[in-house]
Order: sequence, then C-alpha cells, then structure tokens
Amino acid sequence: MALAILARRRAAEAVARRAHAPGAAALSAWRAYAAAAAAEESDVVVVGGGPGGYVAAIKAAQLGLKTTCIEKRGTLGGTCLNVGCIPSKALLHSSHMYHEAKTSFAHHGVKISNLEVDLPAMMAQKDKAVAGLTKGIEGLFKKNKVTYVKGFGKLTSPSEVSVDLVDGGNTVVKGKNIIIATGSDVKSLPGITIDEKKIVSSTGALCLSGIPKKMVVIGAGYIGLEMGSVWNRLGTEVTVVEFAPDIVPSMDGEIRKQFQRMLQKQKMKFMLKTKVVGVDTSGDGVKLTLEPAAGGEQSILEADIVLVSAGRTPYTAGLGLDAIGVEMDKAGRILVDKRFMTNVSGVYAIGDAIPGPMLAHKAEEDGVACVEFLAGKEGHVDYDLVPGVVYTHPEVASVGKTEEQVKASGIAYRVGKFPLMANSRAKAIDDAEGMVKVVADKETDKILGVHIMAQNAGEIIHEAVLALQYGASSEDVARICHAHPTVSEALKEACLQTHSKAIHI
Repeated sequence: MALAILARRRAAEAVARRAHAPGAAALSAWRAYAAAAAAEESDVVVVGGGPGGYVAAIKAAQLGLKTTCIEKRGTLGGTCLNVGCIPSKALLHSSHMYHEAKTSFAHHGVKISNLEVDLPAMMAQKDKAVAGLTKGIEGLFKKNKVTYVKGFGKLTSPSEVSVDLVDGGNTVVKGKNIIIATGSDVKSLPGITIDEKKIVSSTGALCLSGIPKKMVVIGAGYIGLEMGSVWNRLGTEVTVVEFAPDIVPSMDGEIRKQFQRMLQKQKMKFMLKTKVVGVDTSGDGVKLTLEPAAGGEQSILEADIVLVSAGRTPYTAGLGLDAIGVEMDKAGRILVDKRFMTNVSGVYAIGDAIPGPMLAHKAEEDGVACVEFLAGKEGHVDYDLVPGVVYTHPEVASVGKTEEQVKASGIAYRVGKFPLMANSRAKAIDDAEGMVKVVADKETDKILGVHIMAQNAGEIIHEAVLALQYGASSEDVARICHAHPTVSEALKEACLQTHSKAIHI
C-alpha cells in the first residue's frame, strides 16, 4: 500500500512539473495522491503546518511513526514563515542596513551619495527568503517520508479529519492520534475593522506598496514595535498608542525604560495610557479619536496607515472541536495535560492553540515533546525558560524572571548589571547602547533571570537559557572563559558583578 501511494505521489509531481499551469491533469493527479494517502491510517495526523506542526510531523516520522500533515495555506511554515517571524526579520534587517547607511556609514569612513530605498527590491528579497524556506520544509517532508495534504482540516471524529483540498475536492484523513497545531490569528479590536489597506494587521504591514508618511501602531508589544521600527527606519513618522502604562509589559522594568528611551531616540513616538475610541476612514487616510485610558479629553490623531497590533488569539474555531467534545477555555485555547492530550482520547494540541507563550520556538518544543510521548518516550518543555526576543535595534532578549517578579516572590536576591559602553567589542564597532542584567538568588547565587539589550541579544541569550536550565550560579558563568573581544563578554561581566565585582567597570 505504501509503495502504491509513493508511486502516485511521484506521478503527481511529474505531471505538476510538466504543467505550465495547474491544469486538469495536474489537479487530478494531486487529488488521487491525496485520496490514496488518506486511505491508509496514519499513526499521527498533524493539523497545521506551522513551526509546531511541521516540526512535530518531522520528529514523529523520525521516531518511526507513519505521519500525515495537513496545512490549509498550501505552503508550509505557518504564520511564522509566511507572514510573521521570517518576513518581518527580513525587513528588519534590510531597513536596518538602509538606516545604518544613512546615519552611521560616514562615521566609519564610508561615504554614499544618492542613497535611496528601492522598496520593491526590498520586498522581493523578503519574498525570496520566504519561498526558499517553505520549499525547504517540503524537502524535509519528502526526506522524512511525511505525507503532505494541502487543505483545510476539520475533525469529524477523534480519529478522522475531513479536508477541503486547496485544489478542490475533499478527502478524509484517518489517524490513530491527531495533533491540533493550528497556531493563532491576529486579535482584532472592537470598533476597528482591518481592511489590510488603510488599517492593517502585521500581515498587511509586511507588504505595503509604498512608504507611508505617517503610521499609527496600536499596541506596544513585540510585533508592533518591530514593525513600527521597520517603517520608522524607512522614513515614516511612527506613533505607538498603548492602553497600558508601559511598553512590552512582560519585560523587566529597568530594561523596558532604557529600551523605550532608545526607541524614542530613533524618533518613534509613544502615547501610553491611551485608548482608541473612534476610527474614521472616509478620507484619504485614517483619523483616530483618542482619549486617556482613565477617561478625559479626546484628541484626533491622523495617519496614512494604522497597524493594529493588539496580540494574537488561538486559531481553534471551525475545526470541529466542539462537536467531538474537546474542552477549551474562555480565550479559545485548548486545554491539555502534561502529555499534550486533550480530554478526548487520541486528540492532542500544541503551540499557540494551547496555554503558554505564543512563540514559534515554544510551539516547536511542544511538537517534539508531544510526539516523543506518542512514541513511548519522555518529553518535556519548561515554559519558565522559553526565551523572548524583540528584534529591534538594539534587540532585547530575556529568560527567566524579571526583577519585579523575584521581588514579588519574596526571595532575597542580588542584581548584577554591565553596560555595553564598557564592552570593548561594542565600542569597537560603535554600537554600544544597551546593557546586560542578571538577577540571582542572594543565598545560593542561582541565576533567576537574565535580561539583555544589545545588538544580537537574541543570540547571546542562549548561554543564559542553558545556565538557567542546568541551575547555574552567576559564579559558574563568570568563571567560564569567554572569547575576546565579544559582546558576550558583557554577560560574563554582569555575572561577575552579581557574584563579586566586574572587572571593566
């Protein structure tokens, strides 16, 4: 049976390659392949091909489980790869290169005349990166013999998924175990309609056809600050409106304040403790009616583009979960046990669809752990040690507890801080704004949290993740030889300052 399915798959691929457009022969071949694949029951059926889903599928196949992955987009990688993490990082890098050329190159003896932004070329580079990576995942599926079904899947029983195929038609995929890995979607706000033209989500902000003169970002979280940074660097006047009193509420307070100062230095504007109470799109742009979060006098803020970045919500509606009795909380998150199983035997869930940080790397770890359990092994994810990164410039990365959290817990603690201004590598490359902060137990010296604001903080943080995972003390990290000169030495110095005293301050 498996050989027959493989033969149909290869035949479908051959027809598709010969076809200049998705004609009847190509579609018929793909449908025959999908139907043949569905006819044989899989050990694992993964609904959703994002970071959690495709990683779970590949890992399950590597563990010897017959695996099928269903993805509605027709391209793998989910929100992260298609319209999230990857394209946003491409634009963050490209816009940073332009900004550096405009503001910093001359200081390094590099002079450029007639500097300009070629937005279509910038977008093309982003799209090329996305296309290459999505094709790469398809290659990994083939390598690991994961059956890939393109379509929208809906559970009709704890062991069956009805799939409306992307190319038309329907098939039913059967599985002994079904993993829901459908991720999350943009969270909307009452009274604000996202049209992806004037009022955009993060998806729309990734593909604007021109550089707007003015942009308002509603929400001062990770995504809003990253996308605001992209357009700010390219010349847009960006104002961030946030209902809360602070940006990125989950961030360590001291780091947060310094981070906001850095963004303001880059000419981003902030209106905190402010809410949007009205939206007018009747003119060429958008007029927002604002008022203080606590109530008070209203004001009008105009923009060409408004980016709604108020967070994300689990994508769990319309999947047939209610019909088979899967329990969810009020936020629409699927409730699971420590083995990622729902209250319905044989149905599991991972990633943004369940409680925990809504991060791609958390979803990947969920996926691996879940299928390890299914294969009779042990899996584990410590949500307290999932690193978070804001990919602005400088980047902000953290793991573990903030100083505020440690203080609230009543634990006696010490704090060690080291400014990048005292780091030789950061000074040498003229990129020395930021700091490293370490919070450790006063009695045991065990590291409780690490917070970094620096260029490439997202790379440096993993040394701290490893340290916290294995219960290291600040002295442990301080006594490890770090290469010189590196920005990573700032972490060593901060640990020295926590345990005893830093050398270079």
